Parts: sequence; structure tokens; C-alpha cells
Amino acid sequence: MRAVPRVALVGPAHPYKGGGARHTTELAHRLRALGHPTTVESWRAQYPAALYPGRQTIDAPEGEPYPGTRHGLAWYRPDGWWRTGRRLARDADLVVLTLFSPVQVPAYLGILAGVRSRRGAGARVVALCHNVLPHERRAVDVSLVRSLLRRVDAVVTHSPEQARIAEGLRGPGRGGVAVAEMPPHLPETGGAPALPPGERRHLLFLGIVRPYKGVDLLLRALADGAPDDVALTVAGEFWGGTEELEALAGELGIADRVRLRDGYVPAGELPELFASADAVVLPYRTATATQNVWLAHEHGLPVVATRAGTLADHVREGVDGVLCEPGDSADLARALGAFYAPGEPERLRAGVRPVDAEPYWRAYTGRLLGA
Repeated sequence: MRAVPRVALVGPAHPYKGGGARHTTELAHRLRALGHPTTVESWRAQYPAALYPGRQTIDAPEGEPYPGTRHGLAWYRPDGWWRTGRRLARDADLVVLTLFSPVQVPAYLGILAGVRSRRGAGARVVALCHNVLPHERRAVDVSLVRSLLRRVDAVVTHSPEQARIAEGLRGPGRGGVAVAEMPPHLPETGGAPALPPGERRHLLFLGIVRPYKGVDLLLRALADGAPDDVALTVAGEFWGGTEELEALAGELGIADRVRLRDGYVPAGELPELFASADAVVLPYRTATATQNVWLAHEHGLPVVATRAGTLADHVREGVDGVLCEPGDSADLARALGAFYAPGEPERLRAGVRPVDAEPYWRAYTGRLLGA
């Protein structure tokens, strides 16, 4: 490989939305700033609509787009996968396949076949796993991901727990699995407006609403542990619809305290949403890595979170947040009650500090380039 390897990132970029697109784009900017010629191979059609019920694209970018981005990949064009791999074998020294879902694996296997088909090509292929396996998985997911991880040269995950899963799928004796902590890649929102002191008596859940995120547990905890005048907004795309959670809120007698805001939240609307809340609550049953702790802190809010995945790594308990056990609505209720002890919301808010992204990115790019 060259002294300064050329890097090709295969993954989502604007107009695709959310953390995946922001991560790929920010990583490209960071690699180029380090002197690596970098391209992004993105999608014009990433997932079939039937497999991704939410909104896939947005009109306005949530950060600076990366200029060296192509949008040639489509889930329904296998011939394009192989041709892309052939070209990357010629033009790149390191090809990074960013894995978010097993749905991407057939395309990535096609790209990998194209890379390997060019004789004399020395491109190294790394699978960068945001999720090694889905939180809510099907039987076929394991075989799909295993087939990819056993063919690439190396695997990078975002936590030791995910690395152990990858090692199991990759097989004994293969090695080549590294851990790189997810760095901050927050949307550009302009920050939180200056607010007067005092409590809002309002909590916020933000993000895609799926069973593993534990919003049902949060509703039960709100009913059992939070003061009766505290309300909750759940803002994000509801993949299963809002009916089940609306019914649960009614059964618990808190329907008048719960607002279900269905739909993707654009970056420009985030400051107002955060400004209305005392804390962000992350009641996840399971997790890998998420930006939502850092996003809350960027807007001056403490966090109530479970110890799932890497969430607890970014919360200083008793300083800028409160932690509880995942999957336990009673412990979450305890945490909400502790958060609303007299004077506690403002004390925890005073302890919040925005994250310094630079050390995270230096470590992350170093691990990726060395994988």
C-alpha cells in the first residue's frame, strides 16, 4: 500500500439522512484533511422501500457535503456493484464498506468480487460495522453478515461487544477485528438558544422509534416515577406506527402528558425541540453506539439513559445525567424520580459540557487506516 493510501468509502451520503450519512461524510472530510485522497461511493437507491418504511432522503444537507461523492450504486443493479469494485481496485488502496444493515451485504459482496477480479490489484477491503447484526434480526441476517466478514481483509467495530460478535462470525483464527470508538458527527443546528433558568417539566426522546429503543418502557416509567406534571415528547419516525404507544399511554393514564411527533426531525428544528426539555431520555433495551448523548449535551441538556451499549460511556452519572439498567421500567422510573428531585435538573444542566470531537477523530481515523 502507498505511504499515503487512497481511500474509497462505500456508504450513504446526502441526500440520505441521519447519522449514517453524516458519519460517512465527516469521515471523508477528516481523511482528506489528513492528506489521503478520498472518494465516497454512495447510493442513488440504497434500500427497497418495503424494508425501510421511514423517509430515506432529505432536501437540505445537515452538514457540508463531501465534493468527491458519486451516487452510482443501486440495490437493484448488481452489474453496477461489480463494475464499482473493478474501478475501486484500480483507483483506491483502501476500500471501506460501511455496514448498517444486512440488506447491504449482497451489494458489498458484488463490490468485493469486482475488487478481487482485477489481477495485481492491491486494494485492501475493510468492513466498518455500525451494527454487526441488527437489533431485531432475522435468521438470514447472520448468514449474510458472516459471508461478508469472512471475505474482507479486516473488520472495524464501534465497541468491544460488537467486536466479539464480529469475531464469532468471522471464525476462529482469522483475527483482523479492531475496535474504534464512534466519534462525534453531529448535525449542524446552530446550537441551542440562550434560555432563562428554571425547569421545563418536560422530557424528550429523539430518534427512530423501534422496539429495541424502549419507548414503551419510558411510558411505564413516566407513569410510575416522574412527577404528575412532567410531560414527554417522543419525536422521530415510528416504524410500526403510533397506535400501540397511544393505546399504552391511554392505559397508563398519561395520554394527556405524552406527545407522539411522528416523522423525521430536520436539523433546523432540533434547537427548539431541545430548548423545550429538561433532559433527553434514552431508554434503550440494547444499543451499539449513538450520537444522542453528545447531541443532547451540545444543546445543554443532561441525559437519562440506560447502560446499554456505549451509552453509559458518555454520561457522567450525577454530573450531567442519570443512568439505569436496560429493559427495567422500574429502574428507569427510579432514575426519572431521581432526576426530578428538588433542584436536580438545574444542577445536572450546569454540569453539561459539549464534546471535544478532535481526540475521538484522531483515534478513529488511526484505527481505521491501520486495520
